[in-house]
Amino acid sequence: MDKTGVEKPCRFGDQSTSDIIIRLRNCNGRPEIFYLHSSVLVNKSKFFADLLSNPDSGTCVELHCSAFNYDHHVNFLRLLYLPVDSLLDSLDSVKSTVGILEVSVAFSCEEITKSCIQYLEAVPWEDKEEEEILKMVSKLAVRFATSIGGSCPPFGDELKISAQEQVEYMLGEDEDMPLVRADDEVKSVVKVGLSKVFSSFEKQLSSLLLESDLISETAEAKILQSVADLQWMCNILPKLDLMKDFVINWADISGKVLGIIEDKKLDYVMWGLKLKMIEVTAKMRPLLDSKCNGDSSFPYKMDEDLCQSIEGAIVSLILALPSNDQANILADWMNADQVTYPDLSEAFEVWCYRTKSAKRRLVEDLDRVGSSSAFDLSL
Repeated sequence: MDKTGVEKPCRFGDQSTSDIIIRLRNCNGRPEIFYLHSSVLVNKSKFFADLLSNPDSGTCVELHCSAFNYDHHVNFLRLLYLPVDSLLDSLDSVKSTVGILEVSVAFSCEEITKSCIQYLEAVPWEDKEEEEILKMVSKLAVRFATSIGGSCPPFGDELKISAQEQVEYMLGEDEDMPLVRADDEVKSVVKVGLSKVFSSFEKQLSSLLLESDLISETAEAKILQSVADLQWMCNILPKLDLMKDFVINWADISGKVLGIIEDKKLDYVMWGLKLKMIEVTAKMRPLLDSKCNGDSSFPYKMDEDLCQSIEGAIVSLILALPSNDQANILADWMNADQVTYPDLSEAFEVWCYRTKSAKRRLVEDLDRVGSSSAFDLSL
């Protein structure tokens, strides 16, 4: 504040008035210090508002970024100090704006995000720039699909399902012609997302034993959402050649998962969760077997007795369903690429026998009704 009593505006990098230091460090160890102001950060970014609201946050914050987006982080920090009506004019290229947009979404900065979107909508794109935009969109979609980015005002809160569908579309049904190529940047974001999903699942699963009301639909719905995220990751990771990362993460927590599922508190509840866990495990078996066959030293091998128990449980569950549902499941199983596990041959044989028996009984009943009707007419 000057002698007139008017508060001077904060200036980017002004060490004399700075009350917080941002240390920006990329994966190659390139460090740089920025003298900033907490009032600006808190006002412009939800990420910093949440971070600095913690009394233990201190006056020095270290941010990690990649070599790919280091400059975009620097530009983003500079833009925080501009008035809203100057943001659009400060953007000067598609490539730079795409990078700033990605950083802005990560730090939940509504004003900069909106300005970047407006710029990209207004300017023409060259072919190479369009590729950059598609890559950025894919990374943002993964971020939202795995709940990495959290809530971002310009987009709203109901994004997960839409983002997951977008990722699947961009990777493409035809693996030889995907809309987006999975380079190191995209894979890096996916790996972070996978780690977040597993961490969330493990945390929510552990909290189940602390729940006072395990019958509550809310309690089961939360953990089922995490399992659904795991299943979605199972669907997209093969297209990115990252399924081995899923297997390693799953193997690391499998002992803990089994211990919780077998806890007496869950003996007669959480059947939906148990079914979903069986489905995920069934997807893991062929992958683990393939890895074990190719590498005898691979330490993560499923116990054969456990596999047979899981397979038996799957068969029992299928046979308890209505006949039409059984037919749909068995048709999908026979059309799948991997039919070695679970082996549903027994379920298929029982379904065939029951179907033939039901058909035979139906014919016999119809014949009996027909004979009875003919007898009545003769009277």
